[in-house]
Amino acid sequence: MPGINETIAELNRAFEAFKTANEQRLAAIEKGGSTTDLNAKIEAANKDIDRLQKEVEDAHTKLAASQHGQPGAGLRDKEYTAAFGAHMRKGDVQAALNKGSDENGGYLTPVEWDRTITDRLRDESPMRELAQVITVSKAGFTKLFNLGGTGSGWVGETEARPQTGTPTLASLSFGHGEIYANPGASQQILDDAEIDIEAWLADEVQAEFAEQESAAFISGNGTNKPFGILTYVTGGANAAKHPFGAIPAIPSGAAATISSDSMLDLIYRLKKKYRQSARFLTNNLTIALLRKLKDGQGNYLWQPSAQAGQPATFHGYGISEDENMPDVAPNAIPVLFGDFRRTYLIIDRMGVRVLRDPYTAKPNVLFYTTKRVGGGVQNPEAMLALQVAVAP
Repeated sequence: MPGINETIAELNRAFEAFKTANEQRLAAIEKGGSTTDLNAKIEAANKDIDRLQKEVEDAHTKLAASQHGQPGAGLRDKEYTAAFGAHMRKGDVQAALNKGSDENGGYLTPVEWDRTITDRLRDESPMRELAQVITVSKAGFTKLFNLGGTGSGWVGETEARPQTGTPTLASLSFGHGEIYANPGASQQILDDAEIDIEAWLADEVQAEFAEQESAAFISGNGTNKPFGILTYVTGGANAAKHPFGAIPAIPSGAAATISSDSMLDLIYRLKKKYRQSARFLTNNLTIALLRKLKDGQGNYLWQPSAQAGQPATFHGYGISEDENMPDVAPNAIPVLFGDFRRTYLIIDRMGVRVLRDPYTAKPNVLFYTTKRVGGGVQNPEAMLALQVAVAP
């Protein structure tokens, strides 16, 4: 793919420009000179790197989609899908739609449409891409954990075998809530439009759901929404919630900032079995700071993507960006590192529901769309958090 290769080459050139400007900035600081122009160059280089990195990732997403088929291709239930489209335009309730009906007038959307939204949410929400996602058919979800306690001992050939201890179990419930979107369109548009109504509605719903979900997966309080992963960190609201304890917080060691040494400590304090699939999660401002960090030999620790589909790396581990992560500030937790699939569980209640409302906002028709989502930490031992030290 020549286009992707050229973008990767341009990304590497942008990173070289960033490194050159940063070296000049460091030299100017040592000499007591002005760094205003150099800071502007670094900021511009960072913007170029962010843009090109996103282009590489988007190209990979499009390539994967072309290899696996576009959402909605090869519909398995064409009659129901056609009825759903007619229902959105005119409000017709056809026999084929009855299998999704319930007493409050809602309708389960076609399987293909539901899958389209789920796929788009995965692209938009880093936590959906990184964490384990399951679909359940019940209102809540509870998981059992083995706290250990099984006894054993050494005995001789003819010695008695007394009863040993039995393991203790503990249960944990995950926060659940309902997320909604309420896009609308005029009835005339619905009557006359030649656009794909399902695609339009999916875009509207995806944008709203992604914004709400992403914030909840990071810092949600569990009240009508998921429990955010940061709330399980030592000192957080749910630090004592999990039977295995809290996600440990590793101090940055430097007041109001982070250093290459603290990031290295973060990596190697995580157990080896979790490091194999570990990666970083942070926001774009922290990534800009990480790009300036170097090892003892003067090598930059952040490296851009080497090929399509591969994330940028820091200390050799992939980095995912989530704007809901806190900025670097005293006592903040700007970086998570670990195996996210083992750590965090997202629970989707089966089915998206759409209620067509032509009355509330005439002449517009509203499409009240809901989905029930839960989430929480299932194994805090697979994750570490970097906590910025407080300035003295």
